Amino acid sequence: MLNNIAPRRFFISLILIAVFVVWTLSNLEFASQLFVKLQQDISNSLGWFVILAANCFVLFVVYLGFSKFSHIKLGGENAQPEFSYLSWTAMLFSAGLGIGLLFYGVAEPIIHLSSVPSSGADTSIADRANRSMNLTFLHWGFHGWSIYAVVGLCFGISTYNLKNPFRVSAMIDNRFTNHAAGRIAIDVLAILATIFGIATSLGLGATQISTGLDYLNILDQSFLSKILIIIFITILGLISVMLGLNSGIKKLSEINIALCILLISAVFILGPSSFIMNGIIQNIGSYLQNFLSLATWSETYSNTTWQNSWTLFYYSWWFAWSPFVGLFIARVSYGRTIKEFILGVVFVPSIMVFIWMGTFGNAAIFQEFFTDINLSDSINADISIALFSFLEQFPLSKILMGLSLLIIVTFFVTSSDSGALVTSMLSSSSDVNMTEDPPMLARVVWAVSLGVLAAALLAGGGLEALQTSVLVTGIPFIVIIGFACKSLLGRLEKLSK
Repeated sequence: MLNNIAPRRFFISLILIAVFVVWTLSNLEFASQLFVKLQQDISNSLGWFVILAANCFVLFVVYLGFSKFSHIKLGGENAQPEFSYLSWTAMLFSAGLGIGLLFYGVAEPIIHLSSVPSSGADTSIADRANRSMNLTFLHWGFHGWSIYAVVGLCFGISTYNLKNPFRVSAMIDNRFTNHAAGRIAIDVLAILATIFGIATSLGLGATQISTGLDYLNILDQSFLSKILIIIFITILGLISVMLGLNSGIKKLSEINIALCILLISAVFILGPSSFIMNGIIQNIGSYLQNFLSLATWSETYSNTTWQNSWTLFYYSWWFAWSPFVGLFIARVSYGRTIKEFILGVVFVPSIMVFIWMGTFGNAAIFQEFFTDINLSDSINADISIALFSFLEQFPLSKILMGLSLLIIVTFFVTSSDSGALVTSMLSSSSDVNMTEDPPMLARVVWAVSLGVLAAALLAGGGLEALQTSVLVTGIPFIVIIGFACKSLLGRLEKLSK
């Protein structure tokens, strides 16, 4: 069992996480203040870099999709896909999005109505609603999925086509990775970015589940209840990850997407259906029309810091998740061509997100503007209550709330088990084949570590701590992805000859 673990990558990462957890729990007040300051300083200093990088990766993906490399298959000419389109899409959706869809699906559009700095023209109800949905699409659409696609392609070509070990360092050809210390440093950073990125999602999920259970008078909301929820989900994640990809994660992802379809169908049918359809069509058109201005808006002339907690946090979150989701996407995308890969990883999930956010966001905006329900006050007071305040206004509200809690749990588990699986792959020895399940010990250790870290971050500062952890680990990974893209182009050039 220990023979299949890369000891330096595994133990260095584990020790660094343990030191962070111990320090945070020993200095809760100081840690909370430090997290807030770090988030502000990093966002103010490097916001332009994060926005520029996210746009560059969108352009890079578009180029690859229409380039002479688009016909190249992950695994070579004779490679055949391991999973059907349905299973493939379900796993991409579940692993790539996680709990954020339910946490922010209602909350974000409503909060943006009043919190986005005004340009002076967008003061009417229609303008504010449209801009709110445009920004929501920006945060959850093409940019994030392009980041995932780039890292997934780098992993897939490196591992399947060039037979390299499934490590982030193997994606890069330069002087730094010619030395063992450089390769280990890159892989450890990738493991830390993965663990902290997923822990952020788990922390949000635990908060929302606790709020929902309290809303349904099942369990009072408290820090202890969040810890108990994390422990329970961690155990479920352990069971799933021990079952492996086909028996655990694949089946759970398919269940997850079926439940999501059931919930969104209920919201659409029981809600203002015509308003939602009109809104989605208008939102997508407006988002595409204003894509360049939205994608490059850096809040330069507003003298505000709105983006620190929204656009920069989201982009950094996508970057922090990219080693995890990228490797997972590569793992389930064997046999797909680059063009097929980009369509499946960037455009299909983005359209699914637009439909999801458009349905929940527009139904929530309808409640806010055209009924006597005031969602904004309760959501601004406690963002985790957004989904439940929204669903309370529907017929069969208790059933819908219960269904949403079940979906959050399945998202929670799929994020935990997928993250543990990928992290254990990153910390496995180079002898382990990508199509094999990694060592059981590594999967168990990383599944437990995710739960422990999520609890420590909640204790050390709540949402601010979660956001800071994503910024600190996600931004350095941007540079690594940049070098990986350069190496990918050289490798594709050789494969196309």
